[in-house]
Amino acid sequence: MSPSFSLTGADVTTERLVLRPWPPGDVAAVLGGHRLAHWAQDFPSAADRRISGFVAERPEAMNVYGQRQIVERESGLAVGAIGLFWPPEDSVIEIGYGIVESRRGRGYATEATRAMTAFGLTAPGVDEVFADVELADAASVRVLEKAGLRRVRGDGATARFTARRP
Repeated sequence: MSPSFSLTGADVTTERLVLRPWPPGDVAAVLGGHRLAHWAQDFPSAADRRISGFVAERPEAMNVYGQRQIVERESGLAVGAIGLFWPPEDSVIEIGYGIVESRRGRGYATEATRAMTAFGLTAPGVDEVFADVELADAASVRVLEKAGLRRVRGDGATARFTARRP
């Protein structure tokens, strides 16, 4: 997997996105049900709320390789979340992502997944990044394929996609 990001401080930057660690104020706002001006109109989604809870309960989720917001560079609005579920087990780590409905179909999930996967493969002790996906979720399957992950197994209902350190 070729690099598709640059690292600026703690932020992973792509052509159109910034993947930034969750600001503590944003986590608190999501959990408290408050809206912030730098969020897309439909942010946070139900998945973003789950990730906020995950981040709040697990300080290790804020590791430099952990959970991040997906921010449009042009607008500065948070439009989703992506992250690696730290720590790795046996040199393998899971990735998860989501984009709010208003920003789907723009390639953001693919762009963010490609970058975060490549970034994750630079983490000490990580040789493989994986995502499990329900095959009925054709859009997520396409995201993983377009992001360069390869399907390695499945059971007819779900499949595992992986990328390995070169």
